[in-house]
This record gives sequence, C-alpha cells and structure tokens, in this order.
Amino acid sequence: MKLLLKIAFRNMLRNLRRSLMTGSAVAAGALALLLFGGFAAYIFAGLETNNVQRIGHLTVFRADYFLLGAGNPAAYGIDRHQEVMQLIERDPVVGPMINVITPTQSLVGIAGNFSGGVEASKTFLGTGLIPSNRERMRQWDEFRASAGYVPDKRMSDEDPSRGVIGVGLARVLGLCAPLGLHGCPALPAARPSGRSAPAARQELTDLAARDLAPDTQASDRTPQIDLLAATAGGAPNVVQLSVGGAEPQGVKELDDNFIAMPLGLAQQLVYGRGEHKATGIVLQLHRSEDLPAARARLTGLFRQHHLDLEVRDFGELSPFYGQVVKMFSSIFLFIALVMGVIVLFAVINTMTMNVMERTNEVGTIRALGVRRVGIRAQFTVEGVLIGAIGATVGAALALAIAALVNQAGLTWVPPGNATAVPLRLDVAGRALLVVSAWLGLAIVTTLAALLPANRAARLPVVDALRHV
Repeated sequence: MKLLLKIAFRNMLRNLRRSLMTGSAVAAGALALLLFGGFAAYIFAGLETNNVQRIGHLTVFRADYFLLGAGNPAAYGIDRHQEVMQLIERDPVVGPMINVITPTQSLVGIAGNFSGGVEASKTFLGTGLIPSNRERMRQWDEFRASAGYVPDKRMSDEDPSRGVIGVGLARVLGLCAPLGLHGCPALPAARPSGRSAPAARQELTDLAARDLAPDTQASDRTPQIDLLAATAGGAPNVVQLSVGGAEPQGVKELDDNFIAMPLGLAQQLVYGRGEHKATGIVLQLHRSEDLPAARARLTGLFRQHHLDLEVRDFGELSPFYGQVVKMFSSIFLFIALVMGVIVLFAVINTMTMNVMERTNEVGTIRALGVRRVGIRAQFTVEGVLIGAIGATVGAALALAIAALVNQAGLTWVPPGNATAVPLRLDVAGRALLVVSAWLGLAIVTTLAALLPANRAARLPVVDALRHV
C-alpha cells in the first residue's frame, strides 16, 4: 500500500497543473459546503435560542388547548397549577433537567387608550408571566447564539401592574410620544363621537381603577391603557395596565397585538375573584438534548397521576422554526448535489486524460506482469489522493474564513428576530459537518476515479503497447 501511494503521488506531480485544477474544484466544493453548513447551523442555533428564551423547551397545557383553546384560553386553565409544578419539580428524572419552570396565562381582549385627548382601541393577544422568571429565561444561551443578556427593568415582581407592549400596538394606541419611540407617526386628531362617549370612557377607566389596590396603581408619569376581556364566566372585566415600554416582536401581526403583563394582573382580568388558574406551565431545560427524555417522562408522569394534561415542545408552538430548518436543509442538500456533480466530472475528466496519456505505460506495466486489479488500484488511489488533498485544503480554508468572520464583529437580523445579533459561521463547533463533508467528497472522487481506472485496466496489452 505504501508503494502504491508513492506511485500515485508521483503520477499526480507529473501533471501538476491538471492536478491542481482538479484539487481546486474539490477544495471549492468543500469550502462551499462547510461555509453554508456553518451558517445554517448558526441560524438553527439562533432560532432555537430565541424560542427557548421566550417560550421554553416544553409547555404543559390542558388537553386540547393546543388545537382548540386559542379562542377561549380561560376555558382551558390548568386547575391547581402550583401542585402540578411541584409534582414536576420533585420528579427525580425531570427535576434535575429543569432550569426554569413558570406558569403563564394567555388571554385575548381589547386594549384602549383614552388619555391626553387620544381615543384609540385595538384587540390584543396578552401573556401573563412572572417577570423574574422571564429574566432568568432570557439568560439561557447554551449555543452562544444570542446578542448577550441585557437586564430588562421594565417589568418586575415588585410592580404587579406594569407590562410591556409591542411597538406596533403602541403606535396604534398613540403611545409613541409618551414612550419615546422614534420613527413612529402620531395619531390624527380624534373626531367627536357623541355625548355618551366621554361618559362611557370615564366609566371604563373608573372600573379599571377600582379593581386595583391603592398601592398598586401606577405613577401618573407612566402611560396607562385599559384592558377589557371576558372572564371565565363570560362577564366583562377591565383592568388598568401601566405601560413600562414597547419592544418590537419581529412579526408585524404579533407586534400590532402583543402585550406582556405580570401573571397576577392577567389572572385578575380573566378569572376576577374566582380561582386563579394558568393556561400553561413553561419548562426551560439546562440542555436542549434532554428535551425528548423530559417530554417522554412528563407524558408518563401525567398518565400515572391521571392528569388531563399534554406536553408540547417549542417546535410545535413555533412552526416557523421547523419551516426555516427544512428550507435551509433543502438548500444545503441542493448545494451538496451541485458541488458533488462538479467534483465528479472534474475528477473523471482529469483521470480520463491521465489514462489516455499513459496508455503505453499501462501496456508496459501489464507486459511486466501487473494484473488488472493493480492498474485499477493505481489510478483509483491517484484520484482519491487528489480528492483527499483538495477536501483537506477546503476544510482548512473554511475553518480559517469562519474564524475571521467570527472575529469581525459583524451583525445581522435573523428570521423571526427584531434586533441584530452577531453574525457567525459555526464550522469549528460542528465536527460532524466537517467529517461528513470530507468523507462525502472523498467518496465522490473515489467513484469518479473508478470509471477511468476500469477503462485503463481493461485495455488489451498489445493495443496499449502500440498506442500512439
């Protein structure tokens, strides 16, 4: 084998320019595959990080809420959700996997701003959460794909009446100036709407104010909006929300409807003085690789205790994540096929030329007693050697370029994000990607070299010796 490699290497050097061109094609294929693969891997990690920071790895719902509960979240509340959380936390299998476990409350209703001469209202999609748990979830960054944790003081456990709304909703409600938002047009002047309208608005505001304890009412300097929703019993209920700030959501439909508020305020709006339930129980794990095991254990745990609950992961709650993964995986497969075809024909062309130029040499070797299998092995090893060297050079270049890009401090706004994050190429951290690309190109070059090698091995000795 050592002698065979030595002969193949010398033959490769005999046609150095041709070998360099073929090796360059293989290197370009490896470079393209690894750079795009590293970019796609970083996109996947960034999307997963963004989703896990917002909605966790797993969410526990009451059965059928995922399919039927969006229109009436109050009807699918989890009874005694604190006991369910304790059951999950104390489980010896799931408990050690959990980073954060927190209840949430989903709700729908109408948000209105009738202060400072503004008359604006808009339907909203609200989420009630525990602010401290939200901050802990935002610190999760297993893949180092986020822009870094920045504390958000706009919501806190100490102020149960303050929340955050989407920038689009702030624009619709005329809160751009009070919140100091830039590039946000002011609402046109309100038209007179009849004598009864001011009284109705005052009655709505007074009702919301009466529902708040005196020590929980917000400062006059903070803009406030009124939230109207139906309780679990079907009666209308109103609370007042102090708007601590606005944040973009990345998707206009969500940005125009989003409200995040403390859990207690959301439960007060939905359940009034009745039993406060939770729509979901969010679990954020320490490691994403534990997700299948945690989900299977939770399903068995609920079945064991006869609880009418189901578990959904972030991929089901955010279909956009799966769509992006499938799209970039398809693009990567297409690029791999194109590069494979280019490398295949480049190696076939080079090895065919080598066979034609060395036909007399093949006849001489055969006349000296070398069998067909030896001729076939000689040309095959030569093609494999060109491919292996080219793939190795391409992998080295990809690692170097990825390192330069990662150190350049570039930023971009990925799909589903509203803020810029660092632009990175995750090549060095994907050993499987590097090995797979290298082996794939090596296999393609082997197959490409077999065709001319078989042709050389089947040449009749006499015809090869008199070939001109």
